[in-house]
Amino acid sequence: MLAAAVQQLQRCPFVTAVNPGPNGNGATTPKPAKPVAPHRTDIPDPEVMARVLGEVARALDRAALAYAVIGGIASAGYGRPRWTHDIDILVRPEDAARALAILEGDGFTTELTDHAWIYKAFKYGVMVDVIFRSCGGIHLDDRMAERVVERELWGTRVKVVPPEDLLIMKAVIHDELGPRHWHDAIGLIAGGKLDWSYLKMRAYRAPRRILSLLIYAHSLDLYVPNDVIQYLFEQVYGT
Repeated sequence: MLAAAVQQLQRCPFVTAVNPGPNGNGATTPKPAKPVAPHRTDIPDPEVMARVLGEVARALDRAALAYAVIGGIASAGYGRPRWTHDIDILVRPEDAARALAILEGDGFTTELTDHAWIYKAFKYGVMVDVIFRSCGGIHLDDRMAERVVERELWGTRVKVVPPEDLLIMKAVIHDELGPRHWHDAIGLIAGGKLDWSYLKMRAYRAPRRILSLLIYAHSLDLYVPNDVIQYLFEQVYGT
């Protein structure tokens, strides 16, 4: 499991690698923690996962720090039930160090894992990935932040990434070792609650991958507007 995670980290195709550095807000830079493995549990207790998710959300909300829940928890919240071994949150690159400091102040053990894209926090045996630059260079930008959805997950009100951005992230990160991401994206299409105009605008992140996903969804008789497929086809191959 850990080896696969390391391979995923090495494969992730970043557009740029940005060290968020000091945020200038007086936050203390979190200290490196022990290696990841001693903190991890492969199958965390659901009640403990819910407790940690609530503590993360409340800590960041109190500090008025913008974030969005992503990953398997977000996918499940949008209608594709599945379990996940950790909690993934997305923050602005310039807020990454502050976010980790906030969690450290709330009793989490923290780790400056990789200045290019991810830090980690741990509590009660649950791992929280604090991601500030996902595969393909995707990050929490103004457009995404404006459309973050507040909803109840596991008994806690949290901020969740817009489904269209989650679909793009899932399509981009999909590979041989992570087929679940492709099916998470298909689940979002099957849910039928996407803003196709917004998705079309955001698909510049990975037009070929999104086009292939939408054509595959068509093959499953899922609804995808023809004009979206036509637009992406023209973006990739020309008129």
